[in-house]
Amino acid sequence: MIPRLELRSITKCYPGTVANDAVSLSILPGEIHAVLGENGAGKSTLMKIIYGAAQADSGEIYCDGRRIEAHNPAISRSLGIEMVYQHFALFESVSVVENIALAVKGTFDLDRLAAEIKTLSARYGMPIDPHRRVHDLSVGERQRVEIVRCLLQSPKLLILDEPTSVLTPQAVVKLFETLRQLASEGCSIVYISHKLDEVQELCDTATVLRNGKVTGTAKPKESTSLELARMMVGSQLPQMHVSPSAPSAKPLLEVRGLSAPARDKYGTELTDVSLEVHGGEIVGLAGVSGNGQAELIALLSGERTHPRAETILIGGRPSGHLNAGERRKLGMAFVPEERLGRGAVPPHALWENAVLTAHRAGLVRNALVDRRRAGEFARHIIERFKVKANGPQASAQSLSGGNLQKFIVGRELTLEPKILLVSQPTWGVDVGAAAFIRQTLVDLSRGGAAVLVVSEELDELFEICDRLLVISNGRVSPPLIRKQTNREEIGLLMTRVGHGETRRSEVALED
Repeated sequence: MIPRLELRSITKCYPGTVANDAVSLSILPGEIHAVLGENGAGKSTLMKIIYGAAQADSGEIYCDGRRIEAHNPAISRSLGIEMVYQHFALFESVSVVENIALAVKGTFDLDRLAAEIKTLSARYGMPIDPHRRVHDLSVGERQRVEIVRCLLQSPKLLILDEPTSVLTPQAVVKLFETLRQLASEGCSIVYISHKLDEVQELCDTATVLRNGKVTGTAKPKESTSLELARMMVGSQLPQMHVSPSAPSAKPLLEVRGLSAPARDKYGTELTDVSLEVHGGEIVGLAGVSGNGQAELIALLSGERTHPRAETILIGGRPSGHLNAGERRKLGMAFVPEERLGRGAVPPHALWENAVLTAHRAGLVRNALVDRRRAGEFARHIIERFKVKANGPQASAQSLSGGNLQKFIVGRELTLEPKILLVSQPTWGVDVGAAAFIRQTLVDLSRGGAAVLVVSEELDELFEICDRLLVISNGRVSPPLIRKQTNREEIGLLMTRVGHGETRRSEVALED
């Protein structure tokens, strides 16, 4: 059988690093093929080369037996190759349907296209309003837009980079059904994920990259997660250790009956939100994207203030009216879900990005930045969190998504905050780095900090959290003790439309 896609000795170099080193692989029609590797292994660069968004220095690409001579995204789309990026390629100032219209073939008929988007997105369990502006969408909703955009093209080869990172278990099941259906119809799928259980369930073949080279192939359904992980990292995986929590007597972060209107017609109104996070514990907030997580985090972090100061208490002090800088002075730190643009300034160097939130850690003297200390601070993060970067001078946008995430999380953890708010802490991060980040969150909490983790990855929440909350339609459920619930119950609460059902409540803070 002629391969749908064949790569022959693809090599790509950037200053100071070899991203892809003579990579060869082939994908058959109807095959679901995983590409595995640590952050910085060269996966994203290879996918950009396949899609035509980057050009290889040497090597050949064949599609259905024909060599692709000139190559760019337009040519790829004409060949039936579509890609969903980990960092989405969307214009934020226009609507969903206008974004998708830029990529689809045929007459520019927005009304017809909007109807198609509604039908297709509902069919695949990823509902999206085609008339919403992209800048109003959460990360998870933007991912749905990208996936729907590709599916509208009836692709012959679909590249998915971390497609389930912000989906509920029920939505993942629906997506897998869709992918299997596409494969049965002859569509080839390249699947990048750090969730090895998903790879085992879905994929026919896996190619493993390490330091830009192919180090092996495997049949995921015939391999264990441990075997696949060892192929990726080339060593023993770090082991998680979660010691029993010892919550402080009083909460360090408390929310009392917080209600807030949506900031626009597409936002989510928060209604009577109450929660507590004690020192010494990790509380997880689960929910489908677009149910009020962004609005709640904005109010907790100080990006958005509230007229009633007493609705948010930090260390017992009314703080709803304080801005983000004033809350940081009280010991709060924050990791946003959106790495580029909010967590870091893309073209700026890592040492400059360190100064953004760590300027009070001795990096500024007499209103002037101490470049030497800022560089040392950034270098410490790079070394401690094993960030693959060409030193503190490297720009944020030059890092892979996972490595930039490690740097941002490392920057906030190095500040040793009393309260840490973190959204999607390990989104797009490889298994080894994810375990390290989760362990540092646990260690921070066990040292007395209050940690609130917002994540749509339930395995992550169940691994590190002491108590769990669910947000749906702008309301937050009573807390559940992690050991007294399960993924299925949380997943159902995440997709629940109303809150009229009888809910379990927590009876104690400790397990």
